[in-house]
Order: sequence, then C-alpha cells, then structure tokens
Amino acid sequence: MRENGPVTSATRQPETPAAALPPRLIATDLDGTLLRDDKSVSERTIAALAAAEEAGIEVFFVTGRPARWMDVVSDHVHGHGLAICGNGAAVVDLHGGPGAHRFVKVRELARENALDAVRLLREAAPGTVFAVEQTYGFYQEPAYPKLHMEIPDNLAPAERLLAPDAPGAGEPVLKILAFHHELDPDAFLTVARRAVGDRATITRSSPSALLEISGPGVSKASTLELCCAERGISPEEVVAFGDMPNDVEMLTWAGTSYAMGNAHPAVIAAASGRTVANNEDGVAVVIEKILAERL
Repeated sequence: MRENGPVTSATRQPETPAAALPPRLIATDLDGTLLRDDKSVSERTIAALAAAEEAGIEVFFVTGRPARWMDVVSDHVHGHGLAICGNGAAVVDLHGGPGAHRFVKVRELARENALDAVRLLREAAPGTVFAVEQTYGFYQEPAYPKLHMEIPDNLAPAERLLAPDAPGAGEPVLKILAFHHELDPDAFLTVARRAVGDRATITRSSPSALLEISGPGVSKASTLELCCAERGISPEEVVAFGDMPNDVEMLTWAGTSYAMGNAHPAVIAAASGRTVANNEDGVAVVIEKILAERL
C-alpha cells in the first residue's frame, strides 16, 4: 500500500495554497512518513526538526505506535517532548526515555465496546483474530500472527482478555487489533466499519489486513485538536504529514497538510499538498521550505 506514485516536490507546490497563518505546530506521523523504511531518522530530518523547534514551532509525533515503541524518536525530542500514540489513545511525555515514558492523557476503549467490536467482527469477517493493546501490556489470541517484535503478556481468546477479571483488568485498553489472513486490507476496513458502526473508531496503517480499533471518536485528529486547544493553536496554524488511512482525519483537520510520495490514495485525496517519499526525507523538505520563508 506504500508504492510510490508520481510525486510533486514540496519545494514547488502550485496546487497547495499558502498557509493563512504562520505555522505554530508540526504534526507528523512516524512509520512511512518521518521514518525511513529501515526505521531510522535521517540526519537531514533530525536537523530540520531541531531547526523548527529553535524557530518556535512545536513538533508533535502523532503515531499508531504504542509508547514502548517510541525509542526510534526518543533521542530526537525537543522542547515539550510530547507524542500522541496509539492513534490518539494516549498523549505521552517522551523525556524519560525508553521504558520511562509518562502518560499525560489516556483516551481508553471501554471493554464493553471492545467486546462488541470483537463479536461483530467475528460475525462479519469469520477468521478474524485479535490482540489487545493496553497502556503497559500487550495480549493476543493464540492464532494472532507474530506481527510485532515482542512476546505477549498472555495468550487467550479476546473475550477472555477483555473480561473484568482478565490479566491487566485494571489497566486501560488503548486499542484492539484485528487481523485477517485472507481479506484485502481496504475491503476488511470497509467491512469492519460497516459492522461495528459508532461503537468504536476503526482505521489501518499496515500494508496487511490489520485493523486498529479505538474508542468512539478517538483518532489522531481528535487528540491533536485537544492538545492544540490547550495551547491556543488553531487548525490553520498546524502543518501535518502522513501516509496511511489512520492519518486521513488529521490531514483533513490541519490547515496545511502533506501526503508523502509513498502515501495511500485516500491520504493523497485528503491532504492539501504532497511531498516526496519518506526515504527522500519528505518531511524535512517541507520544514526547510517553511523555515526559509520565515527569513
């Protein structure tokens, strides 16, 4: 889902209107956006992020990743050091470094909603298998594939993992993950959204048929909006970057937004502009242009 299409360089964007207000905040996705495919942050990107913060522009990492996977950027936080994780389910202070992140805000998925989603998806897409992502724990069904480089804290059916007396029952559920071995990823997303309705927010960021299910109304966009409101920052003062369907709402909300050159078609349609691919440092290209225009 991340094949490169025709790309217009961010240094010349005739189809992108100039921002009405100078940007005060940059919101960027990580995988497929800020990170290169080898999960590294290039020296050019590191320099661009630091320059943005030095110029007084806040930088928010906005990702589907859980807090424990934020070590890829923990060395590159500046200023406030906050990140929006789990597709908006948590705001995390990264200053403590790997393993010592502090949860500033949690927008959990109620267990009854999660159980409803599991039941409805089992009916609508037989063969779906599940995992449960909590603030500090990760649990999965035995048939859920080893998609992540970690050992689950417990193996059991999702209904058991979400029970009132389950391991980690006192810990908030950030999202559940649903995987299907056979369905097309976009078709699976359509089926799931139709089946679950407003009981949860469903999106995807993986090239495989892996869905991410959060609480009703919880998304990158809605949590970013909350964080910006606390700072008196309007959507028109935000520049956002993304590449996959879980970025669509954020790119639509932000006053100025860029789809990466490797972006999903839905992301290209949602964004107001387009930059080069993640492996070509597309985020840094735009930041450099923004800072040059401020001189």
